[in-house]
Amino acid sequence: MPWFGMDIGGTLTKLVYFEPKDITPDEENQEVEVLKNIRKYLTKNSAYGKTGHRDIHLQMDDVSIGGRTGSVHFIRFPTSEMGGFLALAKKQGMATLITTVCATGGGAFKFEPTFATEVNMKLAKFDELDSLLKGMKQIVQLNNPGEVYYWANPTQPEACTKELYDFSDPYPFIIVNIGSGVSVLAVYGPSNYKRISGTSLGGGTFLGLCSLLTGCSSFEEAIELAAQGDNTKVDKLVRDIYGGDYQRFGLPGDLVASSFGNMCSRERRQSVTKPDLARATLVTITNNIGSIARMCAVNEKINRVVFVGNFLRVNQISAKLLAFAMDYWSKGTLKALFLEHEGYFGAVGCLLAFNEYS
Repeated sequence: MPWFGMDIGGTLTKLVYFEPKDITPDEENQEVEVLKNIRKYLTKNSAYGKTGHRDIHLQMDDVSIGGRTGSVHFIRFPTSEMGGFLALAKKQGMATLITTVCATGGGAFKFEPTFATEVNMKLAKFDELDSLLKGMKQIVQLNNPGEVYYWANPTQPEACTKELYDFSDPYPFIIVNIGSGVSVLAVYGPSNYKRISGTSLGGGTFLGLCSLLTGCSSFEEAIELAAQGDNTKVDKLVRDIYGGDYQRFGLPGDLVASSFGNMCSRERRQSVTKPDLARATLVTITNNIGSIARMCAVNEKINRVVFVGNFLRVNQISAKLLAFAMDYWSKGTLKALFLEHEGYFGAVGCLLAFNEYS
């Protein structure tokens, strides 16, 4: 039986598929044609329809789950395309083999009736934050030291490099989960954590505002635009107000003093480009997240801040901004950490929980 874990978010659905590789000859003979077709379809393709994608570079092999050894595949699609996913599941015959799928995220509640009526499947629901931490712990253990990394020299753009970080002794740490919105947790041990903050201004806000301001239609397009833009044409900087640095409080002249502050001027509005607006939107959202994360770390007296979530996928701009903010404003006492599997930990965690549960 194929094993699936789903994290149904407000913007993106993350699907993890565990493919056993230690199949015995007897199991091979007993495996029905439908199951073989499902396995072949999922593992031989990297795209499903127009919006489903398998992140081949994240695939993990020789993984043990529930006493079986196999490969873990990572698939994502927009939650708005859930109807298309269910139609594909029905077409591939998945519903004839699987009666229950483990799921987490808000969509596990929202789409429960749809799964029942469309494909006759039950959703075994697991807590979103429990799943996040369970999945992260498992992936880090399996992939250490290749999973966790940081940006060295974040205050020096020319010297900034991506470096691996040994996370074998992780506790305590702050985790900032950036999805459609943002949740901030303080983690003291394997099952000892609390939610300490959050904000509604997250990845969904960035994509929503970018869609309004630029007409972009996907996260990838929004990030591509932002990479070409200059937020200083949109934002009002410290130097725009003080003529340079604000030395008394150590505020550099190139620091954003007012996000979108230059857009009060009709002349400035007429000169900005869509890439400039996309970059300013990305910087605004990222700076807000960084500010909240830093305050939480200081309040909890924890010096490692782990940033996860699909907001960071194909988004080095935000990762480097967050690394800079943690390092600069803490005078080097806080370290921003990032993970290769970014937004898939919830799906992995509920898959593990489902295996334990069943």
